[in-house]
Amino acid sequence: MSGGIITLTILGLALGLFLALAARYLKAEADPIIEDITALMPGSNCGQCGFAGCAQAAEAVAGGNATLNLCPPGGKTLVEKLAKRLGVDWDFTDDAPGVPMVAFVSETTCIGCARCFKACPTDAIVGAPKQIHGVINSACNGCRICIDVCPTECLQMVEVKATLESWRWYKPNPALPQAA
Repeated sequence: MSGGIITLTILGLALGLFLALAARYLKAEADPIIEDITALMPGSNCGQCGFAGCAQAAEAVAGGNATLNLCPPGGKTLVEKLAKRLGVDWDFTDDAPGVPMVAFVSETTCIGCARCFKACPTDAIVGAPKQIHGVINSACNGCRICIDVCPTECLQMVEVKATLESWRWYKPNPALPQAA
């Protein structure tokens, strides 16, 4: 019996050493720009941009195959960060002044079915089965996946309260007449 344990221990150490050496010498170098862009993305892999996840969206942005405003949950803040990282100018005049939204649970209609927090990619919905749920606003990215799976329609999207990071001063439109 002790011979089997010694054999398995030696085999485990040898295979572990082999895997460590293989990871060190055979690793593929990643593009640092793609890594930086992936770090800036929300990381929820919600698919609203049309890509399978944030890593694929980052590759498309770095390769010039996608625009900087492809991520609805990231909003204008993400566009500004991406433009700064890539060293490009981004014109916000064509963009509609969208307001960031987060999910809100109506306590009167929530039955605690737990479908919403199972579907949430960022774990922003908290609660337990057969209990009323709540949303952590700082974790919600506004992907609307929870709204699609809710059977009682107790989830709505509400406007995010402005913080120092999300607040912005919109420039006046010069085509509009100014009040005297």
